[in-house]
Amino acid sequence: MYNVISVSIITLGKHSNKHIRETLELARQLTILADAGEADAQDDGCCALYAAVRDCAYRIRSEAERERAEHKANGTWDEPSRHAVVR
Repeated sequence: MYNVISVSIITLGKHSNKHIRETLELARQLTILADAGEADAQDDGCCALYAAVRDCAYRIRSEAERERAEHKANGTWDEPSRHAVVR
């Protein structure tokens, strides 16, 4: 029974790792959106909106990086191969 529990935790960790990677990518895309939005902003309201988007991106990235570090410390983080496509 111990082996089944260990395998289940590892399997869950892999799914969780995938979600953390996706979250980091989302934060990257939000930062790109904020850059483009600020460059095209026509008024102060637009600037405020994209500043909020950037702030959210930084906070999301920070939490995801913290969680990734915790997974690495626990030994449940798996680095994808350089040729793997994360979807």
